[in-house]
Amino acid sequence: MLLSEDVIVDCALRLVGQHGPDALSVRRLGAALGCDPSALYRYFHNTDDLLLSVADRIIGDAMAGFEPDRMPWRDALREMALRIHRGYREQPRVAALAAYRVTRRPHEVRAVDAGIGLLRRAGFGDADAVRHYAAFVDTVLGHAALDAAHLALPPERREADDRAWTGAYAELPDADHPHLAAARAELPLMAGSSFETALELLLSALGAAAPGGTP
Repeated sequence: MLLSEDVIVDCALRLVGQHGPDALSVRRLGAALGCDPSALYRYFHNTDDLLLSVADRIIGDAMAGFEPDRMPWRDALREMALRIHRGYREQPRVAALAAYRVTRRPHEVRAVDAGIGLLRRAGFGDADAVRHYAAFVDTVLGHAALDAAHLALPPERREADDRAWTGAYAELPDADHPHLAAARAELPLMAGSSFETALELLLSALGAAAPGGTP
């Protein structure tokens, strides 16, 4: 197989997706690619360098076809958030390793530029645009990592956690926990992702604060 950065990143995504974080080793990659492990160092300094490229690939795939200039800024931020969150959820084992990293690579750079640009378009000054973008992307990536970690659990553990809201929490004494008792019928909502709820709250707050109004 002819090696390239893309071929190695493809292999890393596949190995981590199938076998978890321990699969991201030069030895495992070399075996999977049918090459001497030392050949990988022609393309990446180390496995951390490769991990950052893997994270950047996820961002690039998620943002492919994104055209923020064709929609209002809030709609564009919403779509951007949903794309990135979905990209990491589709690679939950990679998300656990990489969602919190700064890749410093082209796809991430374009995404950051687009996000700050949308907030500047909303009328925020440069400092506020950067601060608000940091809050926005931390919300997206934080939820992506949390949801991905949940998906990466063994099925029996994931199901046990989800059942807790209709099991252990439903059995608590009403007198000791009156608010849980009052909301008992709604507690199963806790088993789902709160990402879209958090996103809409953040977008509403940004819309209310935007000097340019709420498009």
